[in-house]
Amino acid sequence: MLHPAEQLVNIMQRIYNYGMTTTSGGNLSILDDNGDIWITPGGIDKGSLTTKDIVKVKKDGTIEGIHKPSVELPFHQLIYQKRKDIKAIVHAHPPALVSFSIVRKKPDTRLIPVAHLMCGEIGMAAYDVPGSKELGEKIADVFEQGYDCVMLENHGVVVGGEDIIKAFMAFETLDFCARLEIRASQIGQTYPLSAKYLEIARTKQDVILGTFAPYKHSSEEKFARSQMCKLIHRAYQQQLFTSTQGTFSVKLDDDCFLITPYNKDRKYLDVDDLVLIKNGQAEAGKNPSRSVLLHRAIYKKHPEINSVIIAHPPNILAFAVTKKQFDSRIIPESYIMLRNVNILPFGSTFMQPELVADTFCPGKPWAIVENDCIIVTGNSLLNAFDRLEVAEYSAKAVIDSGIIGDFAKISDEQVKQLEKAFNL
Repeated sequence: MLHPAEQLVNIMQRIYNYGMTTTSGGNLSILDDNGDIWITPGGIDKGSLTTKDIVKVKKDGTIEGIHKPSVELPFHQLIYQKRKDIKAIVHAHPPALVSFSIVRKKPDTRLIPVAHLMCGEIGMAAYDVPGSKELGEKIADVFEQGYDCVMLENHGVVVGGEDIIKAFMAFETLDFCARLEIRASQIGQTYPLSAKYLEIARTKQDVILGTFAPYKHSSEEKFARSQMCKLIHRAYQQQLFTSTQGTFSVKLDDDCFLITPYNKDRKYLDVDDLVLIKNGQAEAGKNPSRSVLLHRAIYKKHPEINSVIIAHPPNILAFAVTKKQFDSRIIPESYIMLRNVNILPFGSTFMQPELVADTFCPGKPWAIVENDCIIVTGNSLLNAFDRLEVAEYSAKAVIDSGIIGDFAKISDEQVKQLEKAFNL
């Protein structure tokens, strides 16, 4: 229910603060129901944009506002003319997508299912002068072919959606996909999902649980809700989560835990959005993560585990899409926190949750799921989150080390010393 100008400011702040555009780069627009286009201005600091800066271009071409509209207005207008289903557009120049645009390639959205589900196949528009009618026609022509995400040669990307949130989510997902592919290509060949597995992911159903209405919420539960939201927001800020992907859960009691909801923007999750699961039933009126059965199975089989996180950080997922073995013998902290890792096949988390739960043990507290995610467990929420960070930062160190030299692992004897010193 936010005014279009407020929506544009909020999304531009997210894009700028996330390092996906520069002070002068990028533009957003919303097509109002009455045919007016609300668009960001040209030449105005994107890092301090306010609602007063947003420009309205009326259906008759009249411009209202204290600034001129973005020079890219022509392609926004043409896309809206050719695609009646598109009501919002995001254009920006995040470094990873610019990397693809300057080699004139498209990111492979088949590496992980969420990328393909959110973005589909990617189009490519030929280069032309920014702001020109010619460029606008080239971009709009590709959108007219049915693409929602269009790479621009030597320029950036344009994404359209039914509203500005959907357009942003697809844009953010495509940027994540580009970063993942770049990181993965530094360690080996990538293996995209087949059409069969993409279809399995597409038809994955919500988990149907019975419901109950809690008549009270304990102090322990309220504290857990608060801590979960703080770390979910931190995970998003540190690019361990995206707006659409990432799941936390915390055990409260036997067969009772809190879990993140399905299909809610992770940046704005609040304590009331989290879903209480008790004896296999979900809090009434809420839709839990589709991995809820896996979380429940892990808690039932492993009483020592009190928190589970499923995430999609790009560095550790580089190992998931290349089938390269990850070795935690990097620095002492990495081995102490991570020990050994389970490697699980794609689809096992939602098709065989009980078998997946069986694979965890003190020596294997986390797992990499091929072409999908990582799963980390911990004796507390903070312990699981720490393990998630260590996994991602360790993977980044391993990938970057390949540029400067050979990776010298901690030796078997040194591992024994660590296991003795830290009672592993």
